[in-house]
Amino acid sequence: MPAPKEFLDFVDKNADKFIQRLSEAVSYQSVSGNPDHRQDVINMSKWMNSQLRGVGIDTQLVELGNQKDQDGNDMGIPLPPVVLGRIGNDTNKKTVLVYGHLDVQPAAKSDGWSTDDPFKLEIFDNGQLVGRGATDDKGPVLGWLNVLQYHYEANKLGDLPVNLRFCFEAMEESGSQGLDNVVKKEFQSGGWFHGTDCVSISDNYWLNTRTPAITYGLRGIAYYKVTVEGPAKDLHSGMFGRMVHEPMTDLIKIMSALVNVDGSIPVPLIDSLVPPPTEQEADEYKKLDYTVQDLDESVGASIGLSDDKVKLLMGRMRECSLSLHGIEGASSGPETATVIPAKVTGKFSIRLVPPLTPDEATKRITEYVQYVFDNLGTKNKMNCRMIDGGLPWVANTSHWSYVAAKAATEAVWKKTPDMTREGGSIPVALTFADALGNNDGVLLLPMGRGDDGAHSTNEKIDRSNFIEGTKLLGTYLYEIPAAAAAAKN
Repeated sequence: MPAPKEFLDFVDKNADKFIQRLSEAVSYQSVSGNPDHRQDVINMSKWMNSQLRGVGIDTQLVELGNQKDQDGNDMGIPLPPVVLGRIGNDTNKKTVLVYGHLDVQPAAKSDGWSTDDPFKLEIFDNGQLVGRGATDDKGPVLGWLNVLQYHYEANKLGDLPVNLRFCFEAMEESGSQGLDNVVKKEFQSGGWFHGTDCVSISDNYWLNTRTPAITYGLRGIAYYKVTVEGPAKDLHSGMFGRMVHEPMTDLIKIMSALVNVDGSIPVPLIDSLVPPPTEQEADEYKKLDYTVQDLDESVGASIGLSDDKVKLLMGRMRECSLSLHGIEGASSGPETATVIPAKVTGKFSIRLVPPLTPDEATKRITEYVQYVFDNLGTKNKMNCRMIDGGLPWVANTSHWSYVAAKAATEAVWKKTPDMTREGGSIPVALTFADALGNNDGVLLLPMGRGDDGAHSTNEKIDRSNFIEGTKLLGTYLYEIPAAAAAAKN
């Protein structure tokens, strides 16, 4: 069943109003990683709750108590509430759960933004809507609100082709603390999500700027800190250089042993455990609309590991990658500072694909790091531990939810979508898959383009993607009944 023309026309007619609402959402400095902005995050959740109620949705704010540190200690900082919503209980309709997040990464003019205030949505003549959270993830979240707006104003909430459930959180950028328990509880009998048939998440992006995409896989992640410490205090290199084992020297040796220049991972049984692609799978990567030039333009330099797009895409989607992120404890003094740090901590992460899990990767990585350290001949002390982790996820694209998403994409964008696995990690996708009891019922339906710059300076979403993306989300819902019926037969 195609989306009603009245809905599509309504979206076009109200585009400016929708963009104004996005501007209001962006104005909330909902930076979950900064305790100074915690009230802003809470206010953002309450704003979203009021918006849902304003279009006829039954809602509930679930309080999560105070935030805890890595050791489980109460930090005395309240967590923002999770916003739950629901409409429809028709047993003859499929029930779709929509997830999105309301928090954002930090942003400041001094970071290099071309706009004066990253939290004031700027509308450019080229159609770009620039502001923190515009594409990650406030724009996509408001796309669902726009869909509801039509049905509410047209008095057609009861005509929605599916039952809808909503789960909007505001700690995704900071580990989604407390969300897993909420999801598990609400999927139980009597919970807000009980009876859910599939989950739709719009928190990712097209592979490029040309072709819409549907994502059926995500890499998992395991994040580590490796700490080396020696002297009781920082030392003067002129007085103690070449007299003591230096923690920084040991740490650099360890970190340089974790990954090769070509991106391969020397840690035993990491790369070798990932099965090679079948010939059919390799052909699917050849079909994707992507070029080496796309990579060069995305990173601003010609530094790709290969001139073969298939190798590049497999490196992003179906192979593990290990990246070094930084060093804590190094001198922050003047450029010519000559301190020998007493204690330094290196930060790195590994993106995981099946069959590797965070626990399996951690066993191999910690054993390898210990082996490298033991062979340095140093008298310093070392500790390596996983800080956080999330499982990889891959779904079967023949599921009726994917069939509906593909039909909706072709109807709205007039293009066949790229079917992609993504290099990033969204651990909540696994949370929902576990609650559903299968991976296939979870769908990633992106709204934004590959150059939106989520987490970066000048984050944007194109006006066309915000407006046509709203049509896509609504059309997806209207395609579900036919796709589900066909799957039954």
